[in-house]
Amino acid sequence: MKKVELLAPAGDMEKLQTALHFGADAVYFAGKNYGLRAMSANFDEAGLKEAVELVHKCGKKAYITLNIYAHNQDFTGLSEYVKFLEKIKVDGVLVSDLGVFMKVREASKSLPIHISTQANTTNMYSTEFYKKLGATRVVLARELRLEEIAEIKKHNPDMELEAFVHGAMCISYSGRCLLSNYLTGRDSNHGECVQACRWKYYISEESRRDEKLEIEEDERGTYILNSKDLCLIGQIDKLIECGLDSLKIEGRMKSPYYVATVVNAYRRAIDKYYLDKENGKKFSLPKALTEELKKASHRDYTTGFTFSDNKIRQNLETSAQVATSKFIAVVKAVEKGRILIEMRNRFKVGDVLEVLSPGASFNKKIKIEKIENLKGQEIEDCKNVCEQVYIYTRLQGIQPLDILRKSE
Repeated sequence: MKKVELLAPAGDMEKLQTALHFGADAVYFAGKNYGLRAMSANFDEAGLKEAVELVHKCGKKAYITLNIYAHNQDFTGLSEYVKFLEKIKVDGVLVSDLGVFMKVREASKSLPIHISTQANTTNMYSTEFYKKLGATRVVLARELRLEEIAEIKKHNPDMELEAFVHGAMCISYSGRCLLSNYLTGRDSNHGECVQACRWKYYISEESRRDEKLEIEEDERGTYILNSKDLCLIGQIDKLIECGLDSLKIEGRMKSPYYVATVVNAYRRAIDKYYLDKENGKKFSLPKALTEELKKASHRDYTTGFTFSDNKIRQNLETSAQVATSKFIAVVKAVEKGRILIEMRNRFKVGDVLEVLSPGASFNKKIKIEKIENLKGQEIEDCKNVCEQVYIYTRLQGIQPLDILRKSE
């Protein structure tokens, strides 16, 4: 049985390794140019080659974003870059712009082309058109209902379809926004968005221009452009059964902890769906996985446009993100009776930490009874950023790249 792909963001090497460890089937990332996350670390050519080799060693797939809306000057060097991506055997490139599409195909006859969500594909005929051009996958617009996705798949059974299922939403149509450009001169369609939709806005009355008046919407707040975050983990069964081939997580700018938490939750939900199906059961999502997604930074969740069960898609009171747990450390090595960890947030003797793992130690607890630095000295309080220390535990099943966290 062909299973749906779980596709995760990889803004840098640490996030890529994290995504693979926690169960992603594929990752998407960018080089230094042509991607829509210019403020992410991204990869130079040596880094791209290393990343793709690692992904393939794990038996997974690597997709590279070329999804800017290009101006004339952007095409300088594009053909050479595409030939390089073909040489290192990437599994596909994401494209929005038809000019970029043409140049990719001229430079490489074999490189699979995926149509980015930025292209706003909302119907079966656009999907068919891209197939005739030679695309192998379409990342559908986020504004589609589930029924529309099913219709597109029925009309195009041989075209792979991908859709976002989790992460930040844009107030503009499939992310095609000019607000950042207009207010700051930073081009969101070239990957430089300042997220102006998250700002707090005021109005002023003509005779009192120096007096700021808050915009109110139904007396609930001022962040009228600030979208909630997408979360479709509870509808995994419906998404798979409507014909989607890939479920995509947003977040190349997010932390490794975010990537770990979200990928782990969706991996477990997808695996539960197929296990239930194999056993002739109706899919049921464990409540713990819904709670799991609250432990990483997020805004209030919405099902977006996919289902008609949540009409209010904005966070009207604040653009701040919240989390019920804090990233404390990443596991670097496991030894008998102790583990070597790299600290990310302060902790001390007596704290109780929770394990985030793709394995059996998931959500198990460790009470910190002894901390030892690399010199063999016991310490009570670990507060030096990225310091590596040993903690002692008898808990079995912890693996390198697992994460330790603490409830807020």
